Amino acid sequence: MIDHRRLGRELDLFVSDPLAGAGLPIWLPAGAAARHAVEEYVRELERRAGYQHVYSPPLGRRELFALSGHLGHFADEMFPPMRMGDDELLLRPALCPHHALVYRARGRSYRELPLRVGELGGMYRAERSGVLGGLARVRAISLNDAHNFCTLEQVGDEVREILRLIRQAHAALGVRPAGFRLSLRGPGARYVGDDASWARAEELLRAALDGVGHEEAPGEAAFYGPKIDIQIVDPSGRESTISTVQIDFDKPEKFDLSYTDAAGARQRPVLVHRSLVGSMERLFAYLIEEHEGAFAPWYAPVQLLLLPVDAGQSGAVDRVARRAVDAGLRVEVDAGGSLGARVRDAARRRVPYVGVVGAREAADDAVALRLRDGRSLDPMPAADAVRLIGAVVAARSAELLPAG
Repeated sequence: MIDHRRLGRELDLFVSDPLAGAGLPIWLPAGAAARHAVEEYVRELERRAGYQHVYSPPLGRRELFALSGHLGHFADEMFPPMRMGDDELLLRPALCPHHALVYRARGRSYRELPLRVGELGGMYRAERSGVLGGLARVRAISLNDAHNFCTLEQVGDEVREILRLIRQAHAALGVRPAGFRLSLRGPGARYVGDDASWARAEELLRAALDGVGHEEAPGEAAFYGPKIDIQIVDPSGRESTISTVQIDFDKPEKFDLSYTDAAGARQRPVLVHRSLVGSMERLFAYLIEEHEGAFAPWYAPVQLLLLPVDAGQSGAVDRVARRAVDAGLRVEVDAGGSLGARVRDAARRRVPYVGVVGAREAADDAVALRLRDGRSLDPMPAADAVRLIGAVVAARSAELLPAG
């Protein structure tokens, strides 16, 4: 069975060490390189879509989470408070309270809306040790999060645009959703807000899902509002949420958020919570298993591995490596052991491109590329090889050769 924990060890992507603590994995250089590439892509995708990125602290005063409702509805999943003088500080279980503070940092006009506040930030859940596993279930979470503040009239278009961005990100990463779920209120008193607000939020989400096959899941809503959850399934058949869109009328009320409308009157915004790709931890648990560690070239930890046939080509290989690094590629040189053993090790590591440089290639400033899928290309000028790989990476393609 494909298991991201086993592959994570074999490919040196991450490690879980008891000394660090359960549910607190450490990203090793290869895993960190892949994650960094994905983070850069998501931030740029959001920037082009009008998001403004912020940094906020991973903890806050007890009063912040009491006001947001997390302390009252989420306390069992929060870590114990830390006392600092007269204050009690808590590790945050979500980013939305801090983003509400971003919004209310100054007065807002209707001309600023929708205001899209994005952050890839840390949050913490006091998960039981029995449910922790690899990257799929952790206690320290790096979430691709955003909170979009808009007028009621803007909500429908905002949700549809978020769904479009989710599809775009999934296509680039190679995520295959297993289905869409409309998560609704269930019985019980754990929800906040009035019936009219819930009904309006559900109506808006249903409209955004018009024409999209989905199931309804009573009882799976957030405590403050309904949501669209996009599901994935791992090789063991376990289902989880990778992306989400939530409508929240409660936080703007709790934090007394407002904007000035065209007539100069004070109005309450609606808050749309959304995550395009979820947490980096759960995302990579899925990607490692879905692709068996063979990531698309644009976020592969090493994109080009250069192999000199013998020591006589070391200078030529170094020149190719420098050209590739200057072009923005992630490059390594492996000069130890037999060529066959090094080629086999590159295949084990799922490196998309292996560049072999023998005496003839060194004399011609050329490189012979071998692709991860077993294909070999005729020797070509090193500059052409770098351009070929760069074109695939720039296109964020899952293919190993440029289209056409």
